[in-house]
Amino acid sequence: MAEKPEDSLEARLKQLGDKIEAKRPNAPDAAEARAAESRKGYAAAMKLSSEFIAGIVVGAFMGYLLDHFAGTGPWGMIVFLLLGFCAGVLNVLRSAGMVATPETGRGGSGNDKKDGDAR
Repeated sequence: MAEKPEDSLEARLKQLGDKIEAKRPNAPDAAEARAAESRKGYAAAMKLSSEFIAGIVVGAFMGYLLDHFAGTGPWGMIVFLLLGFCAGVLNVLRSAGMVATPETGRGGSGNDKKDGDAR
């Protein structure tokens, strides 16, 4: 029996696709992994830079408000701008894991009971 020309064409096309796929390197997987790693780096850089800039902007704004309402001249802006810079650096160091974050919910009275205390 004679095969239909469409069946023969589909079989040859499938065979050709399999050969091409076998010879194609797995480069897209490696390139995608590099791109994902690059995106993670950009995301971390944007996070750190935005935290730094936010600290400076908030400090400058608070200094401006102090100068405007208290009439202290440029001193409020100077002091709060420096405090904002310090806060921005501290936030960046905390986000990068270089400085431990402060513990919240911890009492400073020293009268905290521990599990083994019978007092």
